[in-house]
Amino acid sequence: MKKILAGAMLSLFAMTLLMMPSSALAQADNAHVKQTLTHATEAVKHGKMGHAPVLVEHAEEALKHAEMAAKEVKSPHLDAAIKGLNDAISHGKMGHADVATAGAEEAVKHLEMMK
Repeated sequence: MKKILAGAMLSLFAMTLLMMPSSALAQADNAHVKQTLTHATEAVKHGKMGHAPVLVEHAEEALKHAEMAAKEVKSPHLDAAIKGLNDAISHGKMGHADVATAGAEEAVKHLEMMK
């Protein structure tokens, strides 16, 4: 009986290990994660040019996709990206392009870690 139980535990452990990379791959391949990264990157680009209103537009679009992705994917990096996007939006709306850009850069950094 102990051998059967040990074999079952080993099989379960092996299956868990095999599934882990595919779940990480699913995170990076998620269409909403990709769109989040695209718009967050655009937000950074415009923020560096001092275009706070355009940064806000892209950050808001990125946030919409990030929130949709969060319903499908659980990741602390996605959670951190959402926080960075919220920061970018709030500061961008105040016209603080430099601070807003830092929030968008934080989001991009975490989204890239999901690859």
